[in-house]
Amino acid sequence: MIRDITIGQYYPANSYIHKLDPRMKLLGTLAFIISLFIASNVWGYIVAFVYLGAVIIISKVPLRFMLKGLKAIFIIIILTVVLNLFFTTGEEKLFNIGSVVVYKEGLYFAALMAIRLIFLIIGSSILTLTTSPIQLTDGIEYSLNPLKKIKVPAHEIAMMMTIALRFIPILLEETDKIMKAQMARGADFESGGIVKRAKSLIPLLVPLFISAFRRADDLALAMEARCYRGGEGRTRMKQLKYTKYDLVALIVLVVYITILIIL
Repeated sequence: MIRDITIGQYYPANSYIHKLDPRMKLLGTLAFIISLFIASNVWGYIVAFVYLGAVIIISKVPLRFMLKGLKAIFIIIILTVVLNLFFTTGEEKLFNIGSVVVYKEGLYFAALMAIRLIFLIIGSSILTLTTSPIQLTDGIEYSLNPLKKIKVPAHEIAMMMTIALRFIPILLEETDKIMKAQMARGADFESGGIVKRAKSLIPLLVPLFISAFRRADDLALAMEARCYRGGEGRTRMKQLKYTKYDLVALIVLVVYITILIIL
């Protein structure tokens, strides 16, 4: 399951989505997340499904690679479904489970919340899967540039966000190595119930934190050795420029949001 988390990973490919300006992809991701909360009926989610499916096909990222990331949040999805199913009241009763009454409205909202979570994870994963770390940093910094007028350190914030995203797959890989090393010494992470499995993961925290601090220290030393002093006076080899692909993407995004609002 550790290797199944895809958020923070980059999948290189020659697609129109990869060629888009990172600012456009940030705007598109934010608009898609907002659209999932705008959609309030089945038709809205059908439109979101078509839109997301088209983006996945155009991005040339294998669907199984994106669906693999859902395994890591399977428990969260199940918990969300159960909470909405048993704690949402309504008018039309379906059946009873002991003293708990399940309503039609609860079943409806449980399904919509599960779909919303799945779309949210896949839609967010597309951003990092199709955008390199350097492009993502530049895109976030350019998007935060207006905040510089009120003394907000846009470059530093963008750098921290990008490093945090890129550290996710690195820390997951490190966790997998530590788990295999401890399993070779007799540790058991797979047997027993959920509580027992959770307790068995506690011994992973100490070596994982040590590894994370060591990597952070190495990164800080590497940045200092390259005379990194923040964003003041820094130049870029490649300047971000909007292209015709970004204009087409913006038009498609506006049409998508308009259809959702109408529905």
